Amino acid sequence: VIYPPHSKLTDKEKTNICYLSFPDSNSGCLGDTQFCFRFRRSPGRKVSLCCFLDQLDRDLPVYLKKDPAYYYGYVYFRQVRDKSLKRGYFQKSLVLISKLPYVQLFRTMLKQIAPEYFEKNEAFLEAVCSDVDRWPPPIPGKILHLPIMGMIMKLRIPTYRDKPGTTPVVQNMHQADAQISLALPTVHEVDLFRCFCPVFFHIQMLWELVLLGEPLVVMAPSPSESSETVLALVSCVSPLKYCSDFRPYFTIHDSEFKEYTTRTQAPPSVILGVTNPFFAKTLQHWPHIIRIGDLKLPGEVPKQVKVKKLKNLKTLDSKPGVYTSYKPYLNKDEEIVKQLQKGVQQKRPTEAQSVILRRYFLELTESFIIPLERYVASLMPLQKCISPWKSPPQLRQFSQDDFMKTLEKAGPQLTSGLKGDWIGLYRHFLKSPNFDGWFRSRQKEMTQKLEALHLEALCNENLVFWSQKHTEVETVDLVLKLKNKLLQANREHLPVKTDTLKKLQTHINDIILALPDDLQDILLKTGTT
Repeated sequence: VIYPPHSKLTDKEKTNICYLSFPDSNSGCLGDTQFCFRFRRSPGRKVSLCCFLDQLDRDLPVYLKKDPAYYYGYVYFRQVRDKSLKRGYFQKSLVLISKLPYVQLFRTMLKQIAPEYFEKNEAFLEAVCSDVDRWPPPIPGKILHLPIMGMIMKLRIPTYRDKPGTTPVVQNMHQADAQISLALPTVHEVDLFRCFCPVFFHIQMLWELVLLGEPLVVMAPSPSESSETVLALVSCVSPLKYCSDFRPYFTIHDSEFKEYTTRTQAPPSVILGVTNPFFAKTLQHWPHIIRIGDLKLPGEVPKQVKVKKLKNLKTLDSKPGVYTSYKPYLNKDEEIVKQLQKGVQQKRPTEAQSVILRRYFLELTESFIIPLERYVASLMPLQKCISPWKSPPQLRQFSQDDFMKTLEKAGPQLTSGLKGDWIGLYRHFLKSPNFDGWFRSRQKEMTQKLEALHLEALCNENLVFWSQKHTEVETVDLVLKLKNKLLQANREHLPVKTDTLKKLQTHINDIILALPDDLQDILLKTGTT
């Protein structure tokens, strides 16, 4: 059953959703299980709501921007004994499909509606849909109130202006409110500490592997453990965006199964979460495998664990741990391990442990990325090079050698006490999809900034005076160029003040009015669409 009924899914998408909506039979998930998956959209689909969501997308932090090529599926699965049914079990999944990566929001929502849906029927889904229809647009930075079946979820979607690592607290409403409300502390974060507990001593190495876009497999006993761990891995390089593919839950029926498990070429840059024992054989040739048991919070500190050799990973029953021959570039940070171990001994709440871990990853990522930000900013031409009568100047080329030279004086040592082969880590990173994605978005931002500065330079010129000294042909050419500039500024949302655009429009109108009538008519009709 699909709700709303007019939603269009291709056959391939339906098949993928069906297989990904149930745990593998070996997972033995009795009771209720929640997890999430991510799958490729079929090519050639019409994009709906595109422009509207794109506007909202601009204000999101880079790691929350939607990827138009993928959908998320959020699952609530129930399996209970039922003798009246042929198979002896009631097995059903309610799945919510979205382009948005708001794991906690949709998880909370499903928790509210799925149990009731299993008791009732499709009419209940119709009521849920009419509630969702009343939701305001997901504007970043605003406190949103979302009604859902008699209660209200209160939340805030982060913006790119938020200081990384800070989460503005959404207060719970007073009990005096007619409806019960639920304040969500986050829309997207997972419980980092719980996820990393089984591989506690290797968090820094895992951070390097994710940063470098290395192929990683998470082998877990159930989809909830695999999906939580994959999402935790992807988020550990925040505020950097993880630019490769990642699948929180991946099955042998997935349409990309052949592509991702082939032995004819090197494993792709992707993080896969799997539960089927078959993968222990199929993915034996992958360079880095994380094997986790049940995600239980430790009553005591986990014992020091060595990295295991890949040849020891024969089955999915192998002991939990990290199987790899990777040698980290950076020396181990003993401080964070001690701090978290102390937390376990003192029974510090898992939320507090997660905050410590998240801050640690954030500081590590920022120390790594700041020297790159600093160098890339130096590729921007000086403002005095921008002339209104010439095309905007180009950015200077990124040179790996020049960047490496800056590290001696302005490298990560300014913000991080960690020793190790930072240079080697940068060299490796510059070849990775994460660098490519980061650099492209920086390039785009800086090119748009140059376009905006060029527009401002044009606006500060006396264009009518210029047109009086030039031929009609040159003036018409100028008008058409200025109209194109205006269209581009609106289309690409260039970082230009509204006043500048109004000023430019006035300039265009003034120039046109100074021309002969026949030209005025043509120019007023041209380039306005």
